Amino acid sequence: MIYADNAATTKMSEAALHTLIRLQEEAWGNPSSLYGHGQQAKEVLEKARADIAAVIGAQPREILFTSGGSEADNQAILTAAALGKRKGKTHIISTAFEHHAVLHTLEKLRKEGYDITLLDVHENGIVLPEEVEQAIREDTCLVTIMAANNEIGTIQPIREIGAVCRKKGVLFHTDAVQAVGHIPLDVVKDNIDMLTASAHKFHGPKGVGFLYAKKGIRLSNLIEGGAQEFGRRAGTENVPGIAAMAEALKEAAAGMEKNAERLMAVRDRLIEGLSRIPHSALNGDPVRRLPGNVNFCFEGIEGESLLLLLDQKGIQASSGSACTSGSLDPSHVLLAIGRVHDVAHGSLRLSIGEDITDEDADEIVRSVGEVVAYLRSFSPIWRDLMEGKKEFIL
Repeated sequence: MIYADNAATTKMSEAALHTLIRLQEEAWGNPSSLYGHGQQAKEVLEKARADIAAVIGAQPREILFTSGGSEADNQAILTAAALGKRKGKTHIISTAFEHHAVLHTLEKLRKEGYDITLLDVHENGIVLPEEVEQAIREDTCLVTIMAANNEIGTIQPIREIGAVCRKKGVLFHTDAVQAVGHIPLDVVKDNIDMLTASAHKFHGPKGVGFLYAKKGIRLSNLIEGGAQEFGRRAGTENVPGIAAMAEALKEAAAGMEKNAERLMAVRDRLIEGLSRIPHSALNGDPVRRLPGNVNFCFEGIEGESLLLLLDQKGIQASSGSACTSGSLDPSHVLLAIGRVHDVAHGSLRLSIGEDITDEDADEIVRSVGEVVAYLRSFSPIWRDLMEGKKEFIL
């Protein structure tokens, strides 16, 4: 079996899993309690906070633990919206291909009277800093742009975008769920005011993540009930899960350069092989993309059928975000970069992990080629294309 859907979730690393299991026994106390077991848990909690902060260049008190990236995205955006509204600023800038945790939160704010601008991302899937600057108005309270796209893997120029926001006095939030642990990030050098991350995207456990909020930003609480997390998120902290997340992130950061070099070599091998399939196209920039991301469209087929047949061949992949896998609509990300509906339906996302081999890559290319040819053999759309009744797009 070849697992190629690491953008959906990753397998926990042995170090993270060991930490999680060990601390279920050793640090089971409530970190808010004053007695021994509680203080032992609190010590583990604060060490994890400091370790995570060090990886992204933050201060420990700027790290808030959450249930994952979606909660962190919500809290960051709703915080900026509330702070802006107090100053009469209700304009927010984002992009058309953000994760739905961002887009749905922005839609909620739109219904409450906020003005939302969604920037185009162009065919290569890159947001231009100058277009961000042009979109900023006197009443802009937030710019929220993901660090790396979860479907097509394009890495955004967040340092330059952050610099624009800093110059204009506008808060900058980045959904870095796909980026943290995979590419270098420094919240100070990258001019980031708020950043969100999720442990299960970098070999940590599910159900735990974090929000970085620059010192001085008064966060709006999503959950009330207690004074945990400096009064910013009520609820007893998941100490073993948080410590496992910190362990996974430290491990990912330590091996980032070596892993990236290896993954990029296999990624480019996949891109070269899949590009040989007739009427196919790589989605997103060929270079400025996550080390392990490959996203293709194949004309004349349906992505769902492609995935099911690849699964039968022992290859696990996706056609886009796992959060929208039950939807029959084409990917909003592919539509945002200009793919038409018929082409966007025939998409394949491969997000490879560190255990991938060249032989695995060659097997993926061979299997995808076979399945695409098989699906096209009885596709009425493909028949119309071959007979000239429709024009090829790719």
